[in-house]
Amino acid sequence: MWSKRYNSFSINRVLLWLALIVIAAYVSPYFILGEDAHIRIHDNLDSNIVWYQLLADSGQIFTLPGATLPNVINGLPRSTLPSGLDAMVWMYVLFEPMTAYAIGQTIMRLAAFFGMYLLLKHHAIRSEKMQIVAIGAALGFALLPYWPSGMLSIAGLPLALHCFLMLRKDGKDAKFYYWIILAIIPFFSNFVLSFVFFLAVMGLVWLIDWIRHKRSNWVFFSGIAMMTVIYLVKNYLLIFSMFFDSGFTSHRNELSLGHNTFERSIGLTFENFLYGHTHDTAEQFLIVLPVIGFAFLIAAYRNIKPFWLLSLFSFNFLLSLWYAFWYWEGWRIVKDNVMVANTFNFSRIHFFDPAIWYICFALALAIIWKHIPFGKIIAIVLVVAQCMFLFPFNEQNKYSALDTPSVEEFYSEALFEEIENYIGENQSEYRVVSIGMHPTIAQYNGFYTLDTYNNSFPLEYKHAFREVIAGELEKSPTLENYYDTWGGRLYMYVAEHGKDYLFTKDRNEPIEQLAIDTEALKELGGDYILSAVPIENSNELGLTFEKEFEQDGLPWEISLYRVE
Repeated sequence: MWSKRYNSFSINRVLLWLALIVIAAYVSPYFILGEDAHIRIHDNLDSNIVWYQLLADSGQIFTLPGATLPNVINGLPRSTLPSGLDAMVWMYVLFEPMTAYAIGQTIMRLAAFFGMYLLLKHHAIRSEKMQIVAIGAALGFALLPYWPSGMLSIAGLPLALHCFLMLRKDGKDAKFYYWIILAIIPFFSNFVLSFVFFLAVMGLVWLIDWIRHKRSNWVFFSGIAMMTVIYLVKNYLLIFSMFFDSGFTSHRNELSLGHNTFERSIGLTFENFLYGHTHDTAEQFLIVLPVIGFAFLIAAYRNIKPFWLLSLFSFNFLLSLWYAFWYWEGWRIVKDNVMVANTFNFSRIHFFDPAIWYICFALALAIIWKHIPFGKIIAIVLVVAQCMFLFPFNEQNKYSALDTPSVEEFYSEALFEEIENYIGENQSEYRVVSIGMHPTIAQYNGFYTLDTYNNSFPLEYKHAFREVIAGELEKSPTLENYYDTWGGRLYMYVAEHGKDYLFTKDRNEPIEQLAIDTEALKELGGDYILSAVPIENSNELGLTFEKEFEQDGLPWEISLYRVE
């Protein structure tokens, strides 16, 4: 008996090391290729990376409420960017952007793996013989194509849940490192994206325990309170701007999201349930869902009651239902009359999805292992198959196959340095806007931009910027609705381009009739337009063509126009 247990322990230790080697291989392109790596553009290269870098270069990491960053929209409120207590900000201070990114990706994958493994090992798959299921499911969870800037907002949920369950179970005897982990996670995660919901669920669990058992678990409660307080302190700028800064009205006050029909909401429910959301995809459709379905059939045949599998599976469906119907037109009566329902996205609880899918996956594999002939072999094959399916989703493989620019190509520092030298003034002395490419490219290269992409900015500025692009918005009801009901992207929209902002030199057909108000642009302080495509009616608009900039090996061919 002891020998078998020792052998199981040895095998599991080997499997753990093997999983870590797979994770190391998964993140290795970041370290090996550096800026030659290909990574996600949407909500990443076009935004978050630049926000971190702007902060790192600004000298305003810690600042008083009311401060602004002059580089963006003539003064972007500091409170709209990550807190100075955000760990990723300091990684960008200490390291080059791509090194900081690589370290962040590694932390995220390791936290996802160990968090899910500990959660399964201690609370779901306790048998030593079946630890390959726990390790495999945890590895699958660690290999998911997470939204990079989410850090531990999704990937850290199993680790936080494990720590809270241990506090709840052990009380005063809980190990000290659970407290340390719970104190660290807030600095690597986003409160409003996921942990506000997670802590609310933990609070509900505590309350139910109190009612059922007629006694309070103050250790468990203290853990919830501690983590909540840390998040509130970390987000002091955001809290001040929301509740105490009467001088700042965010563009989010004018959001008008959620006009889907009932039929579309039903469709969106099943889309999210089967395929997930771009920010929290679990890649569950091909293997995970069929495995869970197979486990239910086995349970029915064997007269087993898989309570937790059924409960979590049903909960994930309810999360998809809630997510989809948050955008149903029937909610407008609430959103139009209750400000917080309009400005805060309560559907984001769907970020729980990936963790729940992989807990369900492990529970389903355990049923297969125990209750059918050759179940052990089948379960092992299935968990290995899911990990093999996920590995090619690493960013380098995925985005190089899509032929998107590498990090170096996207930001094209050498090209933009040439433009800066040609203009010949201090970058703080003039303002630019971009056409056919994301404005954060110019921001990354030190230019002061009137256009941007941010989660929040002054509503007054959104209205002023709209005057510049009103002519193009009138040409496209889709873009007009996109800008007026959301507006997070203050872009120089072009109707014929739609929501495409990646016009590289191999697809830079000229704009024949650009309809922008250059007088309104001038009033905002606009001096130059950096256009990835030629503007044929530039003279009519009062624009003077200066020069075309292009370098071998870089994707952009930029036409520089001066606003007269």
